[in-house]
Amino acid sequence: MTQTMSAWVVRHPGPMATHPLERVRLPVPEPAPGEVLVRVEVCAVCRTDLHLAEGDLTPRRPGTVPGHEVVGRVAARGPGADRLSVGTRVGVAWLRSTCGECRYCVRGSENLCPYSRYTGWDADGGYAEYLTVPQDFAYLLPEDQPAEKLAPLLCAGIIGYRALLRAELPPGGRLGVYGFGASAHLTAQVALAQGATVHVLTRSASARGLALELGAASAGDAYDAPPEPLDAAVLFAPVGDLVPVALAALDRGGTLAVAGIHLTDIPPLNYSDHLFQERTLRSVTANTRADGQALLEHAVRHPPRVTTTAYDFERADQALADLAADRVTGAAVLRVGDGRLG
Repeated sequence: MTQTMSAWVVRHPGPMATHPLERVRLPVPEPAPGEVLVRVEVCAVCRTDLHLAEGDLTPRRPGTVPGHEVVGRVAARGPGADRLSVGTRVGVAWLRSTCGECRYCVRGSENLCPYSRYTGWDADGGYAEYLTVPQDFAYLLPEDQPAEKLAPLLCAGIIGYRALLRAELPPGGRLGVYGFGASAHLTAQVALAQGATVHVLTRSASARGLALELGAASAGDAYDAPPEPLDAAVLFAPVGDLVPVALAALDRGGTLAVAGIHLTDIPPLNYSDHLFQERTLRSVTANTRADGQALLEHAVRHPPRVTTTAYDFERADQALADLAADRVTGAAVLRVGDGRLG
């Protein structure tokens, strides 16, 4: 008899008020050659999941199970998947596979691979009791850290880390962080550990309080000017209106990196006010496995304070609704299987 599992799927994308997520029973997936089956303990909730549920990110398949910040354990191995033992603790992130042969993969830019596939978009993700992942795209995780503290590192942490690299923050530089959710609160800590001065700009009063607790030099409204010119900035809020605001806050030679897969339309830019004096605007596309490994190694050397809001698995739709309404401080996490808090 086929084993089944509980899962949430995006049935009809639309605003959270229309309940686009549906809880269902699905067959437990079989790992293909080179893949492992992972029993999910915890899955963190990403804004990309919200974009998929609400239709900002076009679904690539009907009834997709979202979720790509997964902590779990290998439950079974497909043919040829001999690198990971059953019981090994692993992390599953957004990047699921690449071709390994195109010019982007060969030059070390696998995040730009035209044939890349993504967890919770091209294949079912972690809003379920089990998922599969190619063994070469699973991260080994430490045993001594709570699952709910590790899960947000697997996308919020990794993407923030890449965005910081793309922003080219100089040593001891002044960084602006626009928006202060799951990814931003981790990225700010990476920058602080590197000796940066961090200024946070966000509309959330509770997020501003958290930013100051974590060591930010200032915390103001998203549309405020920071107290000093910025050497670099990262835009985490998916709000195109903030692009000219952040560019105008940059010092000469500064760089703004946009860390999101979806952004509302950017208003017209004024060359003199926003781009002249060699200011740079850059996007961030997914991540490489090297980015993920570097972030996890940094987290061992400089353990971040991972602020989470926990939800039982039965309330996955509420977690996304709260994220949409900015009611989540830090990262929302779903307690799926054995990864109970405490």
